[in-house]
Amino acid sequence: MSAPTHTRPHPASRGGAANRLPWWALALPALAFVTLLALILDPSNAHAASGDPAVTQLLQRAQELLAR
Repeated sequence: MSAPTHTRPHPASRGGAANRLPWWALALPALAFVTLLALILDPSNAHAASGDPAVTQLLQRAQELLAR
């Protein structure tokens, strides 16, 4: 009587649908980046930091520390 042979399981496919990202996994970070970039580059918001001297001093101190 012969012994039963064990077959190898099929290897997982590398390019299947399980490896794809959902659409929002790329769209949400891109949207957040564009939104933050628009807020930074908007010249109408540039005057907001000049009204509070504490914020201005904090930003100047941060620039000094980063320049070292």
